[in-house]
Amino acid sequence: MVETLTATAAADLVSQLDVDIVDVRDDREWNAGHIPGARHIPLEQLRADPDAYLTKKPILFVCARGMRSLTAAKLAERLGYSEVYSLDGGTSAWAKSGYALVADAMTIAA
Repeated sequence: MVETLTATAAADLVSQLDVDIVDVRDDREWNAGHIPGARHIPLEQLRADPDAYLTKKPILFVCARGMRSLTAAKLAERLGYSEVYSLDGGTSAWAKSGYALVADAMTIAA
């Protein structure tokens, strides 16, 4: 079952486990700022060949507000990935909760 996490719960998860953070936003959104350590795989690219991009470790899907990440998480779940999470509120909630985003090796203050 996909678990939707608050920004605080997601930050705790990432700090405690080796989590694959997959950002499914488009290029423009990604370049504006993303969670440190995230991989960029736009949703359409992920949909085309999910097994080429996903790992067997826990996966936290991220987007701008939480809808696309939930779609990606449900896709992964249907394909048999067991530890699947979606960031509720996306990078917007992440930043509003005081966590940093990075862009082009710069940190964007929250």
